Amino acid sequence: MNNRNYDVVIIGAGVVGCSIARELSRYELSVLVVDKESDVCEGTSKANSAIIHAGFDAEPGSLKALLNVRGNQMMDQVAEDLDVPFKRIGAMVLGFSEEDIPVLEGLMERGVRNGVPDIRLLTREEALELEPGLADGVYAAIHVPSSGIVCPFELTLAYAENAYHNGAEFSLSTEVTGISTESDQYKFRIETTNGVFRAKCVVNCAGVYTDKIHNMVCEPSFSIVARKGEYMLMDKSAGKTVTHTIFQIPTRMGKGVLVTPTVHGNLLVGPTAYDIEDKENIGTTSDGIGTVRAKSALSIKDIPYNKVITSFSGLRSTGNTGDFIIQEDDKVGGFIDVAGIESPGLSSAPAIGPYVGDIVCRILEPSENPYFDPTRLGIPRVAEMPVSERRRLVGQRPDYGQIVCRCEEISEGEILDAIRRPLGATTLDGVKRRVRAGMGRCQGGFCQPKVMDMLAHELGISYAEVKKNG
Repeated sequence: MNNRNYDVVIIGAGVVGCSIARELSRYELSVLVVDKESDVCEGTSKANSAIIHAGFDAEPGSLKALLNVRGNQMMDQVAEDLDVPFKRIGAMVLGFSEEDIPVLEGLMERGVRNGVPDIRLLTREEALELEPGLADGVYAAIHVPSSGIVCPFELTLAYAENAYHNGAEFSLSTEVTGISTESDQYKFRIETTNGVFRAKCVVNCAGVYTDKIHNMVCEPSFSIVARKGEYMLMDKSAGKTVTHTIFQIPTRMGKGVLVTPTVHGNLLVGPTAYDIEDKENIGTTSDGIGTVRAKSALSIKDIPYNKVITSFSGLRSTGNTGDFIIQEDDKVGGFIDVAGIESPGLSSAPAIGPYVGDIVCRILEPSENPYFDPTRLGIPRVAEMPVSERRRLVGQRPDYGQIVCRCEEISEGEILDAIRRPLGATTLDGVKRRVRAGMGRCQGGFCQPKVMDMLAHELGISYAEVKKNG
């Protein structure tokens, strides 16, 4: 990389880091995003509930409440500009007894104070009209129509691609090993496994490692715990089990086990929530999956657990303050923490970008980028195209007519684009996150050898060197 001096270095290429990179690319700033993983979207952003929360749960007056509601309101425009799938399907929060009514009313009041629109209390009968499959023990519910679902992989990738298109640089497989300060304009010296970078500002978006990065150059002021959540994903034939996101009453550990359709038509159930010490432990357990199954059955009857195609877990970055931590350090000017971004972090990401952008602009006072383009066109989705449009595309690109992944109907052309685009896929999981090859019922059992061949050919490596991830 030729330029080792930057106005801003962002540490972490999850949805928040990429959202900030895209926002900063609106200005005449040199911006670098570094991440220790080989791809964007390798941490919390790849393993979450994919919900755009309405904002009724966050404490009024908190950053979580402000940025959640603002991010929810922004999602329609973000999805249109960046060409990512987003559906505003609404959510329900269930109560199971008369004693739960005051709790539901409290959530409604909190939602109203946070600016959540059209939230209302439903009797069991009214709730059943919206969701006939509710379990027998459901007593009442609140309905929140502004809640939605998104593809977290595509949103993160879209932010990254748009930031790159507008001039931001990315250095992946680059772990930060130390940060120190110097006296000139490039105040921060950032030591990494890929050399040394210098920056006027550092934005710390390192997820479960934000406290570690902070403590490299600042006095300790917060701590981060990894909160693990386990999920089950079911086949698309189970996707119409519910039409809303179904929550139970939240606890101090989170929003509880939910049942929701995904934007691609699957059914997602989970997560658990328990704190762990190992910030790399994303394995699933029989106890965890058993808990997901038992608790989800309290909300929805006849969940087709026999249609589970995979299970996975993710780690939430839970701070000890109870709120998002987004601020310039009070002793080390130019060092900006974006920490404790647990749920509703995905929902808040569209608003966190401009929020952090304002902090950076106050420090550096940049001019606007006259060439900034807010739009990004995604990879064509052959399976979703009308027949006439598909024929036209195949006429131009015959590889779009060669289906590689039968479960998801993903073509050779889509996979090639996933590899060839800026910040393109270099692993099987990278292809999967971009175009869903291997995401279906057989989980890559049929298409994986072909995808490996394509990766090896496009990357100029041997078949044996192709990696699943990392």
